[in-house]
Amino acid sequence: MIMMHTTQTMRKIFLSAILMFILTLSSHAAYILIPMDKVQKNHLKAYGIAYWTLQQDVEVSWLLNYRGGSFMFRHHPSLEAECVVRGITFQVIADVQADAILLEISDPAVNMDEMRLQKAPRVAVYTPENKLPWDDAVTLALTYAEIPYDKVYDDEVIAGVLPMYDWLHLHHEDFTGQYGKFWAAYRNAPWYQEDVRKTEEAAARLGFSKVSHLKRAVALKIREFTAGGGYLFAMCSAPDSYDVTLSALDLDICDVMFDGDPADPNANSKLDYHNCFAFTGFSLVTNPYEYEISNIDVTTTRKVTKANDFFTLFDFSAKWDAVPTMLTQSHERIIKGFMGQTTAFNKDFVKPNVIVLGENKAANEVRYIHGIFGKGTWTFYGGHDPEDYQHLVGDPPTDLNMYPNSPGYRLILNNVLFPAAKKKKQKT
Repeated sequence: MIMMHTTQTMRKIFLSAILMFILTLSSHAAYILIPMDKVQKNHLKAYGIAYWTLQQDVEVSWLLNYRGGSFMFRHHPSLEAECVVRGITFQVIADVQADAILLEISDPAVNMDEMRLQKAPRVAVYTPENKLPWDDAVTLALTYAEIPYDKVYDDEVIAGVLPMYDWLHLHHEDFTGQYGKFWAAYRNAPWYQEDVRKTEEAAARLGFSKVSHLKRAVALKIREFTAGGGYLFAMCSAPDSYDVTLSALDLDICDVMFDGDPADPNANSKLDYHNCFAFTGFSLVTNPYEYEISNIDVTTTRKVTKANDFFTLFDFSAKWDAVPTMLTQSHERIIKGFMGQTTAFNKDFVKPNVIVLGENKAANEVRYIHGIFGKGTWTFYGGHDPEDYQHLVGDPPTDLNMYPNSPGYRLILNNVLFPAAKKKKQKT
């Protein structure tokens, strides 16, 4: 009798120990949550962690509209250590906490959703090797976030390398062949003369009689890349100069100082807007002394002071409009404006099927737009540097150590990650 009682007691102790062991296991951290609201001490590096985690073949959940667009992935000591090394804010949470977050997000009544990132996108930046007296906000962001990228330029694009990449960035570029219309102010500057020399050499080497013909061919290769399923992102002078070039494929829009012969005086009446990604109804600025390509850009006409220069991000349905929701993830909805060779886009010239992601409604200008072309997408973002209001030629690069929580730079990095996304399957 005593032996039976002892056996039962031991069995209870054993079962209690097993239960405690199970409870201990379940309480152990199983996920890493990277909050992206205002508690995050380095938003920009957090994108780099998400990218690096994908490189380790670990799936990342992008929690749209949850605490500023947070990231969550399975816990592993090496992933936790990398979060520590990169100095970001993170939490180690148990399965039950992760499940609770996903349950909250799945509620049809809340504007949140889970987007699963599955593969690190291959990133290319279209940029020349020769040094020019300005930087590129996207390469600054990629470098600071520790996201790897390849540089490509005219030789590589014409050679057909773009299908190797998922995501392509264009920044301070003039696809019309007018060298950014810097001729009036900088034609005697060594950097300008060197840029002209190198670009003319590239055109001749690649079999083109004019730089404008080379840039046109590059623009068409980029269009093929996008149509085939690529993700195109462009800032500053690239968006409007790209669409202007597509509208003038059979026209000479370069004056004599740019290509050796006069431009077509009737070019404005011959533009084909059907070829454009984003813009329609615009006119070229043909004066070579005017630092402007077309009236798409509002830099010289806007009546917006620095003190009231802001744009507002639109709110989209996370469950129904996943892509624009990803592109507008931020801990701020009102973003400081910033200037560029192209500062923002005149809303009157934006095609009606374009998705406006951010605008200054009072000024009738849009800053951040998105659309679909073929199997791919494009996103255009006006302005040069989100943390340098009026970046001038020759100014030093922005030190992002001073702006680790920049909402304007976050929009750039949203674009880098969204090609990795795959909508989660709904349970049946």
